[in-house]
Amino acid sequence: MDIVVCVKRVPLTEEVDLVIDDQKKGIKKDQLAFVLNDWDNYAIEEAIILKEKYGGQVTAVTVGSEDDEEVLRRSLAMGADRAIRVEAGDISRFDSIGISKILARVVKDLPHDLVFTGVLADDDNGGVVGMMMAEELQLNHACMITAIEIEDGKARTTSELEGGLGEVSLVELPALMTIQTGINEPRYVSILGIRKAAKKELKIMNLADLGLSDEELSPKTIVEEVYLPPETEGAQMLSGDPDTIASDFIEILTKKGVME
Repeated sequence: MDIVVCVKRVPLTEEVDLVIDDQKKGIKKDQLAFVLNDWDNYAIEEAIILKEKYGGQVTAVTVGSEDDEEVLRRSLAMGADRAIRVEAGDISRFDSIGISKILARVVKDLPHDLVFTGVLADDDNGGVVGMMMAEELQLNHACMITAIEIEDGKARTTSELEGGLGEVSLVELPALMTIQTGINEPRYVSILGIRKAAKKELKIMNLADLGLSDEELSPKTIVEEVYLPPETEGAQMLSGDPDTIASDFIEILTKKGVME
């Protein structure tokens, strides 16, 4: 069972005041800590669980700079067998389509029964790279996976749907799947595990190695402006007995045009 997992290093934005950069194309990241994208953490863990159960090899792949090797080392420490980083310069020049093309070109030449990505990334919340990769690679695919079982060359998957519903599918391998948080409990990475990971293979590639031109990777979507949501007044608190509160609530909804 050969599994490729695409991972990403993202800024940790919880409990910090975000500041828009001077170009108004993103946030200032120089003072932020960076971590392995949460969804990708679950994807790596699920790949390792399947490897331990069925045998095979897990390869972690990322697109980024030398700093981004941190998430690959973590993936190796968790149990991945090898890692690949694509050096592509400033990746902010690529949109989701460009990133999916780069990752797909790497995966194409790797043995793969399964390809995992996280459902989405904490930084842009796009949630489209996995499905674009599946289209590029012409792979069967399933989204928002919360459970996987392998049987007779197929994967029995459970996908999370809206309204608390789930969907069970039987997907022929090879296939690509986007992994949802909560599918497992990612293992703790020890200092010893990180030291051992330093001895595992970490391959560096560039766009020339992949045969991708700037024209192929030119963005089809462009971020025009990033801005903080406007501040609004606080919530209006209603008081009184239940009948009074219900009456006031209906009056407010009517004034705002929600009810007639």
